[in-house]
Amino acid sequence: MRKVFAATALCFSLIAGAQSQQAERFSIATLNIDGLPQKVLVVNVNADGPGSAGTVRIGKYLMKKSFDMVFMQEDFNYHEELTAMLEDEYQLDAWSGDVGIDGHKIDFLHLQNERFECDGLMGCWKKGLNVTDGARTAWADGFGKFSHSNDLLATKGFRRYEVTLNSGTQLVVYNLHMDAEDELDTEEGKAGADRAARVNQLKQLRDDIMSNLDERPVVVLGDFNSFYFRDKLKENFVDFINDSGKATVSDVWVELKNEGRFPEYQEDNRSRDDKEEEHGGESLDKIFYINPTSAAVKVKAVSYLRDIEGYLHNGKPLGDHYPVSALFEVTDTRDNTGVEAVSETDNAPAEYYNLSGQRISQPANSGLYIERKGKDVRKRTVKY
Repeated sequence: MRKVFAATALCFSLIAGAQSQQAERFSIATLNIDGLPQKVLVVNVNADGPGSAGTVRIGKYLMKKSFDMVFMQEDFNYHEELTAMLEDEYQLDAWSGDVGIDGHKIDFLHLQNERFECDGLMGCWKKGLNVTDGARTAWADGFGKFSHSNDLLATKGFRRYEVTLNSGTQLVVYNLHMDAEDELDTEEGKAGADRAARVNQLKQLRDDIMSNLDERPVVVLGDFNSFYFRDKLKENFVDFINDSGKATVSDVWVELKNEGRFPEYQEDNRSRDDKEEEHGGESLDKIFYINPTSAAVKVKAVSYLRDIEGYLHNGKPLGDHYPVSALFEVTDTRDNTGVEAVSETDNAPAEYYNLSGQRISQPANSGLYIERKGKDVRKRTVKY
């Protein structure tokens, strides 16, 4: 163990002196594409959704915007319409399936037990980026099967990705979809169970982030179904991570559009407005970024957009949610030219470490690693 930390310390001490900065940028977007069918079993789910034709337009919109990475929610029954325009330019995530009865045996005597295994989460990224798509994680808590927005009909949760940009910079990205609440329940003050479920989901998310935290920046985005005034988002996510001392977290909208101020939580607030520019422009869809405190590579948001005007067709929005996107800048304070050569006379076998100082047998994925050979230590970019 001492050898591992010694190698890591030596690496960073050798390359820290020059403090040269290399900056690159990447764009990322989140969008609930509203891909539920109009009816599931006996339940009216999405009668006013975009349907097949509207989803084709959403695909065209994304192709026109040409984000480096897009992470979506509710990609259920119109997946082919969505992705047909994207396949030439983007690498697509694995689709989890639709919400429907085709090929699905229904136990009509026990409808309360029915649940579709799809989560609706979908990612796509420009070809050339290296993305490892990790396992899907279902929420441990949720509420509402045939009421309260029907959240338990699908297996909602989050997905974690490991991303290597073209330069070799490594990131972690989370895409998620949290519990919704029905408009009537909100107005009548009956959404308490939905809000309690979201708090538990938020805690599950942050615990997963913190348990996997290393030297890589983290971007967290998706449909949180949350406003700061009605959910304890700041307390249970932002403050928790910042108070840990291990990382700092920022909400891009708060930072760039709300002068760094978080809206105050209100104990009894029944108002609801998901689609309009209310609550100071806050959206249910959010983008956070997390920088480990000890990391030399960090990300910072330089722009934010909730695209309302660009998402209209004949004066109406293409789907239930407006796209939210951000442009990030990556800063690497290490000197990438500080240590490069390995002595030709040193025949010691090479040893490899990840950026958190853990010994690995050999790099299995593209990315940046620490290589030690004898007394020499260098950074090594591996591309597969």
